[in-house]
Amino acid sequence: MAPPGAAVPDESGREPSPYVELDRTSWAALARTTEAPLTPAEIARVRGLGDALDLDEVQQVYLPLSRMLSMYVGSARRLHHEQEEFLGKPQPPRTPFVIGLAGSVAAGKSTTARVLQQMLAHWPEHPHVALVTTDGFLLPNTELERRGLLQRKGFPESYDRKALLRFVVDIKSGKEEVEAPVYSHRDYDVLRGEKVVVRRPDIVIVEGLNVLQPARVREDGRTGLAVSDFFDFSVYVDAATSDIRRWYVERFLRLRETAFRDPQSYFSKYADLSPDEAAAEAERIWDAINGPNLTQNVLPTRSRATLVLRKDADHSVRYVRLRKL
Repeated sequence: MAPPGAAVPDESGREPSPYVELDRTSWAALARTTEAPLTPAEIARVRGLGDALDLDEVQQVYLPLSRMLSMYVGSARRLHHEQEEFLGKPQPPRTPFVIGLAGSVAAGKSTTARVLQQMLAHWPEHPHVALVTTDGFLLPNTELERRGLLQRKGFPESYDRKALLRFVVDIKSGKEEVEAPVYSHRDYDVLRGEKVVVRRPDIVIVEGLNVLQPARVREDGRTGLAVSDFFDFSVYVDAATSDIRRWYVERFLRLRETAFRDPQSYFSKYADLSPDEAAAEAERIWDAINGPNLTQNVLPTRSRATLVLRKDADHSVRYVRLRKL
């Protein structure tokens, strides 16, 4: 007999866990009879630099995920109607279903967000799916410079957290229109005066490095609200740190041959570096900024996600870990 308080193994001999973990084969089997809604051309449009995204990846990984998320959305709607009946009076329309999507720089979370947006919009139950990245909520470069934070861009303190929280609260309050600022990767800055307007979507995907950060403790000891408090579901795109570092360097070298060639780009200064110089600069940036941010701020939030997509060294998803209901 196990001592008091000890975990009791299940039938497989393993200790109970609050998660269900499925390898790629088992996960893919969940959608074997469902046709993938994206065409090769659509996949090409949403693929990020370096991502191993093809029809197989969409069919085996993202189709089951989008189908399961659609199930969650439907369940939330049914619960809303049951609550109306329980309270005995009509309630405001169900607010948008909000999905938070987190992960490291270069892990492929932006591609995951775009794929999910396209796939979820193909299901007739929720055709209007909005995608908002938290890059737009970064403080402008002038403000980051004033605060001495330009070299800490992407760290939690580099965001206008009040504005981001207000955006998500407005979404979950059911406002007809909610605005979000726009960020330019070419300019490496928030675009002054430009906004993206979200109008009564069925689903909103909020993608960013730090969207799963817990609430901060205020100076008076009280705990405020966190953006993740208003998520209905959350996804973390995970991989070995050594693989992510390599992906970052490889992406930097590809950008050196493409986007960095634009003379208007903030990063045009890197275009004339030799391959060895560019690789060294990418490694320096990773080791000074992105790596510490991952280990100190982003990775610790992984356990807060509803679902984790764990990638292999080639960017393909190896297994899925889902929190039990």
